[in-house]
Amino acid sequence: MARCEQCGNDYDKAFDVTIAGDTHTFDSFECAIQKLAPRCAHCDCRIIGHGVEQGQDIFCCAHCAAKSGATLVADRAP
Repeated sequence: MARCEQCGNDYDKAFDVTIAGDTHTFDSFECAIQKLAPRCAHCDCRIIGHGVEQGQDIFCCAHCAAKSGATLVADRAP
C-alpha cells in the first residue's frame, strides 16, 4: 500500500500525480487538490478549474481578478 503525502493514510487505492517531474502520492482527489492546486491571488481559495490569469497572478474568477486590479479578464465575452 502507499501512504498519502497530504493526510498520511495508508491506502491500497492510492495514486500518483506527476507535475514538473515531481511525483506525489495521494489517497483521494481531495488530498491532491489541497496539496497541489494553486490559490487565488485575491481570496486564497483553491483553484480547481482553469481559473483566470493576468500577468503572473492566477485567480479563481474574474470578480477576484478585478478586485485585485486586473483589467483584462471578464466573466462573459462581450
